[in-house]
Amino acid sequence: MRWALNRLALAITSMVALAFLVPLAVATRQIAHDKAISEARQQATSIVTVLGVNADPTALTSAVASTSAGSAGLLAVHLPGLDPIGTSHLPPETVERAAKQRRSGTAVAAGGLAYLQPTVLTDGRTVVVEVFVSDAEMYRGVYKAWLALFGLAVVLVLGSTFFADRLGAQLVRATRQLAASTRRLGGGELSERITPSGPSELRDAAQAFNSMAGDLRRLLDRERELAADLSHRLRTPLTALRLDAEAIPPGPIADRMRQACDLLDDELEAIITGARLGTEARSTETCDLVEVLADRLAFWSVLAEDQERPWQVVGGHEPVTVPMSRSDVILVVDAMLGNVFSHTPDGVAFRVSVSSTGLLVDDAGPGIADPEAAVRRGFSGAGSTGLGLDIVRRAADTVQGELVVGRSPLGGARVGFLLTAAEERRFQAGFRSS
Repeated sequence: MRWALNRLALAITSMVALAFLVPLAVATRQIAHDKAISEARQQATSIVTVLGVNADPTALTSAVASTSAGSAGLLAVHLPGLDPIGTSHLPPETVERAAKQRRSGTAVAAGGLAYLQPTVLTDGRTVVVEVFVSDAEMYRGVYKAWLALFGLAVVLVLGSTFFADRLGAQLVRATRQLAASTRRLGGGELSERITPSGPSELRDAAQAFNSMAGDLRRLLDRERELAADLSHRLRTPLTALRLDAEAIPPGPIADRMRQACDLLDDELEAIITGARLGTEARSTETCDLVEVLADRLAFWSVLAEDQERPWQVVGGHEPVTVPMSRSDVILVVDAMLGNVFSHTPDGVAFRVSVSSTGLLVDDAGPGIADPEAAVRRGFSGAGSTGLGLDIVRRAADTVQGELVVGRSPLGGARVGFLLTAAEERRFQAGFRSS
């Protein structure tokens, strides 16, 4: 935008300068020409005055020598039948033609122009006064005037371009500020606001942006409160379920039921707490992926034991910090593990791999025929809503990561949660090396 404004100002100012300077340059040249001819006419008139008093050649010689043009060899008096008095720059036929016409005018001479002024003496003879004007004299000061005009044009063009650049810089600065704030808002910084600046249109856009950011923040706050309220409402059926579990006679089933109720209660508490956190607080949360995975595997291992599923964990020897809240990581892990239990028969093995690159879940089931449809809500098929993998995909987007869905080395499906948007072969190679 800034460069476009500069080019526009340069083009317009240049055309305006040319429109004025070309006629001025021509007028300056013409004025210098007319001035030189006028001075030559004055010189000739002074000699004509002398001729009216005394046409004696001796007196004329003295009169010619006394003028500035005559002393410089630029003036001549042509008497009929006599040699020119002074210095002539024209051929005789040109002088004779002027005498016959008895009309003043100019004639082209070598190196300039000659002004000719015929006059008739009292005895009827026609005398022609010639004043030579050189090219240098005719255009004296013209080139300096042109240079001054050119300098003025350059100053005007550069000045207008400079002011256009300042205006463009203001516009670009306000536009870049708006774009940067929009990117930060899209990245989750809901407290981002803009100080309106620049032209009125950009100030209006900045005010509209601030209004939109405020509305978006209020909308998300309402959504978080709704999620917290919904989770809180689940406490009632959970309490009833816990009472029923307590009524079951002691044994492995009762222990698993009570453990499941405790885990579910903890998850509801985490969801309520996380939902009611402000956006800024949630965006700064981090947690250990290995720790969350260990806790969730303790829950899912009970169901795996009931379904006689062999499973193993690869990696997890070092903490893996992810820029997400614990509740969000729990959702990701449960969605990936729940995908195995929901879409593979009992007894199908699975493997969980974790490293600094992310999390990978492989199974030996039938696999996923259409990976693209599997992450679309309501279109995944097999009686599923597709919500689980969509949760993983959206979580990966928040950390600039990637969801990987493909074929597992175990023969079934592979679901990967990458912490960085890397190629799948690098992801796989990293887990193989671990």
